[in-house]
Amino acid sequence: MTNAIRVENLSKAYQLGDFGTGTISRDVERFWAKVRGKEDPFLKIGEVNDRTTRSGSDIVWSLKDLNFDIEQGDAVGVIGRNGAGKSTLLKILSRVTSPTTGTVRMKGRIASLLEVGTGFHPELTGKENIYLNGAILGMRRTEIKRKFDEIVDFAGVDRYIDTPVKRYSSGMYVRLAFAVAAHLESEILVVDEVLAVGDAEFQKKCLGKIGDVSKGEGRTVLFVSHNMSSVSKICNNAILLTNGKLSCSGPVNSIIGDYLRDAKTTQSVFDILPPLNKQDLPGYAMRVQIEDREGNAAGEIPVGKLWQIRVSFKINRPVNHFIIGIGITTQMDVNLRTAWSSKTNLEEGYYEAVVVENNLLLSAGFYKITLGLSSKEHTFHYVEDAALFTISHLKDDSLDSTILRIDNSGIILNPMLIDISKQS
Repeated sequence: MTNAIRVENLSKAYQLGDFGTGTISRDVERFWAKVRGKEDPFLKIGEVNDRTTRSGSDIVWSLKDLNFDIEQGDAVGVIGRNGAGKSTLLKILSRVTSPTTGTVRMKGRIASLLEVGTGFHPELTGKENIYLNGAILGMRRTEIKRKFDEIVDFAGVDRYIDTPVKRYSSGMYVRLAFAVAAHLESEILVVDEVLAVGDAEFQKKCLGKIGDVSKGEGRTVLFVSHNMSSVSKICNNAILLTNGKLSCSGPVNSIIGDYLRDAKTTQSVFDILPPLNKQDLPGYAMRVQIEDREGNAAGEIPVGKLWQIRVSFKINRPVNHFIIGIGITTQMDVNLRTAWSSKTNLEEGYYEAVVVENNLLLSAGFYKITLGLSSKEHTFHYVEDAALFTISHLKDDSLDSTILRIDNSGIILNPMLIDISKQS
């Protein structure tokens, strides 16, 4: 298999604050080093891309010493927290910006969608921008003309195709931009977290197209998203960036697991940041604790064991028809169960709700909890990913071994009744 992309010792440094080094002599020294092909003398060693800490230097390495290969036809997810360097990497691969050090070798033409309306001229019509984008990508006019109807149909903007794109909504912008990037005949497609702008139907359509581009047409795809479910569906491999460095790369589900594991999923107590207007609300949640069935805090539950959730919350004023709702999802945002309490009337004060799970046996993995407090079907405090917990591979010998036969047995391990009878 041939490499479509090879990255060697790639680093990118940015200067924080005002441009320039502060003195003319340092600017001249920096320029002279660049002319001679030498490293910038003012790039300090060790200034990593950690946005949570301050530093005495005005230089930050957005990317540092990246090395990886991507084979032709691979669909690769680029994942990591905000500020990890994902967008910077894609901008370098798309030649929007150049690396500070290192080399990037790519085989074939690149179509990139880095933000809404990338490469669009606002004064030109949708039709003119399709031809403009195609020309920028090196396509002949006959190639663009052959794909034109398909692009317009996919974007669903036929009525507005002769209207200047400055009058498009953000959703129309991204529809047309994605359609152009996905349909023009480039060997490499780069997509950076733009699908969040479109509606749910169009997102599904885009994800299907990206899958077709990679699996059906054999083109290389780099896909950045914070939606792990989308990354898992589209990509076969992934790379994880942490503070500008390559943490690991490999099969997509394994790398997603490593990424979610970094979120301290063995933590058992989760304090919830109160809403800014907490005193104006009927009430608000304060804490979620994961426990075993004996009431002990346990962020890591052995596979096959039952568990419970304890929620602490405050009621500011009397609430009629109070309901607390709990949702449990997988790391890929697959909804496993939603449960509600019965309606009750609560006075002002501090409360605890214990959600006991008697039936759901989950396979080993990472799970998330969503929490909602409501009154008469009106939710007044809703928290996504309020807590995370782990079902571990530790097994309890007292449990029925039939539910622990293999690790790869699906998400829910509850045994089903299978009746075998001899037929005459």
